[in-house]
Amino acid sequence: MSYIFKNPGIVAGLLLQHLQMVSLALLVAVLIALPLSLLITRYRWLGVPVMGVLGTLYTVPSLALIILLVPFFGLNASSVIVAMVLYTQVILVRNFVVGLQSIPPAVLEAARGMGMDWWQRWCQVQIPLALPIFLAGLRLAAIVAIAIATIGAKFGAGGLGVLLFDGIAQVGRYDKIWAGSLTVAALALVINGVLLTLERISSPATRIRRSTPRQPNLSEPSLNLEP
Repeated sequence: MSYIFKNPGIVAGLLLQHLQMVSLALLVAVLIALPLSLLITRYRWLGVPVMGVLGTLYTVPSLALIILLVPFFGLNASSVIVAMVLYTQVILVRNFVVGLQSIPPAVLEAARGMGMDWWQRWCQVQIPLALPIFLAGLRLAAIVAIAIATIGAKFGAGGLGVLLFDGIAQVGRYDKIWAGSLTVAALALVINGVLLTLERISSPATRIRRSTPRQPNLSEPSLNLEP
C-alpha cells in the first residue's frame, strides 16, 4: 500500500492504460460476438463449428497466444488487445446464444402477432429478455480481459502489469508487487460489482417487482383509531 500512497500518479496512469486496453478489447469483442451469435441462433448448424474453433482458441495459454500474435501485430498493445478479443469470444458468443435461445418462441410469435417488425422485436422483446445473460457473459469476459492485460505488460502494452514485472525484476521491491496486485484485484472487484448490479437490475423478475404496486400487508395492525 505504501507505494500506492507515495506514487498515486504512476499507479493512476497505469490503471488508466489497463482500463483503456480492457475497454477497447471488450468493445471490439462484443461487436464481433453479437452478429456471430445472431447467425448461430438463426442457423443452428453453425453452432458446432464456430464454438469448436472458439473453444480451441480458448485452450491456448494466453501467454502463448500473445507470442503467436506478435509477428502480425507487433510487440505492443495491439497484440494484447487482439488476444483479449479472441479469448473472450467463446464466453461472449456462448452467453449471447444462450440468452437469445432462452426466449420462448411463443413470446416472439406474440410480438409478431402484435404487428412488431424485426427491429421492434429485437429492441423491445429480445434484448430486454436476454440482457441479464448478456451481462453475465460480459462480466466473465471482463475479468478474463483484466487478467490477460496484466500479462500484456511483458509485451510493452503498459498497464498495471508493469508494477508486477518491475517488482519481480527488482530485488526487494515487494511494494511494487503488492501495489500492482492490490490495484488489479480492486479493479476486477469494481468491474465485477458494477456489471453484477446491472445484471440484477435488468433481470425480468426485478423489473416486474419494481413495476408492480405494493400490496397492503394484511398482517400489519390496522391504523383505525375508532373505539
